[in-house]
Amino acid sequence: MASTRARIAIDAMGGDHAPAEIVAGAIRAQEELDVEVLLVGNPQQIEFSLKQHKTSRQLEIVTAEEVVAMDEEPLVSLKRKPRASINVAMDLVKHKRAEAVVSAGHSGAAMAAALLRLGRLKGIKRPAIGAVFPTLVAGKPVIILDVGANVDCSPKYLEQFAVMGTVYSRYVLGVSEPKVGLLNIGEESCKGNDVAVRTHQLLQANPSIPFIGNAEGRDVLSGEFDVIVCDGFVGNVLLKFAEAVGEIMLQILREELPQGLQGQLGTALLKPNLKRIKQRMDHAEHGGGLLLGVDGVCIISHGSSQAPSIFNAIRLAKEAIENQVLERIASQDFKTVEQPRASSKNSEKSGVAE
Repeated sequence: MASTRARIAIDAMGGDHAPAEIVAGAIRAQEELDVEVLLVGNPQQIEFSLKQHKTSRQLEIVTAEEVVAMDEEPLVSLKRKPRASINVAMDLVKHKRAEAVVSAGHSGAAMAAALLRLGRLKGIKRPAIGAVFPTLVAGKPVIILDVGANVDCSPKYLEQFAVMGTVYSRYVLGVSEPKVGLLNIGEESCKGNDVAVRTHQLLQANPSIPFIGNAEGRDVLSGEFDVIVCDGFVGNVLLKFAEAVGEIMLQILREELPQGLQGQLGTALLKPNLKRIKQRMDHAEHGGGLLLGVDGVCIISHGSSQAPSIFNAIRLAKEAIENQVLERIASQDFKTVEQPRASSKNSEKSGVAE
C-alpha cells in the first residue's frame, strides 16, 4: 500500500446508533490514532453525519447501497444484498484496499461475511470471537474465546481457540508467558462433560499452549489466567453477564456518591480514581471482539456501540495489524490429532460440579 498508516474499513451503517456515532468514533480515531478510515455505507447519510463535526482530515467514503438489519437472517441477507455495507467492507480487505474491518452491525452477518469473503486461515476449523475482560489485577486483562461465534464446539475447535488466544495474549496484550485455562465446573482434569475432559487432554498435550488447567467461574476475572477457552454459548452468556455487572457497579457508584456541595467536592477529588474505575469496568473501553481465525483482521463491536466504543474498536484493529496477529496465527501448526472419547469412568464424574 502507498500509505504506511493502517487502513481500516468501517461498516458505517451497522449498529443501533449508525451512522452518527460510528462516524464520530471514526473521526476521533483518524485524528488521534494516525489511521486511515474508510467509511462504508450510504454516502448521503454519512456526509450528513460528517458535517456535524469539525475535522482537519478528510475521511474516505465507500458507497454501499444496502444494509443487513439486526433482525435479518445473516446468510440469506448477505446473498440477497451483495452490496450490503458489511459485504463491501469485507471486500475492501479481500482486495487489499484495507487491512481491517470494524462493524457494530449484525454480528452473525459480520462473521458470515468474513467467512464468505475472506475465508479461514489454513488449518483453522472454526474462527472464534475473542473478548478482553478486566481482572482483579490492574493492568492484567484476560482474553476469553469463544464469546459467540460457535455455539457447539468439538475439542479440536477449543484447542485451536487456545492457540489463537495464546498468540493474541502474547503479542497484543504483551504477556510473555500467557497462562491458559479451560472454563469448567471444577479444577480436576476429570471434571466436566465429555468434550471438556477430551479438551483438557488436548490442551495438556500441545506444547504450543501454556496450559495450566481448568478455570472455574470464580477464576475468570481473578487475574490468575491470561486466556480462558470455552464454547461460544457459554462465552456469550459470560460476556453479557460481565457487561451487566460492570454497568451495575458503575451505576451504584454514581448513586452512592454524596449529593450537594459535599458530593461535588468529593467527586472532584475522586475524579481520577473514578475515571480509572470506568476504564477497567466499562465494556465500551475495549471496543469489541476480534474474530480470530479468518484471513483478515475483523473487529465485531457491540450493537449498542457509541463513539467511544467505535474509537476503541479501531484502536484494537490497529494493534492487531501492527502486532501482526494474522501472520502469527497463520504461522502456527494446527495439525494435531483429535483425542479419543473419554472413558466411561471419566464421563460418569464429568457432570458433577463442586
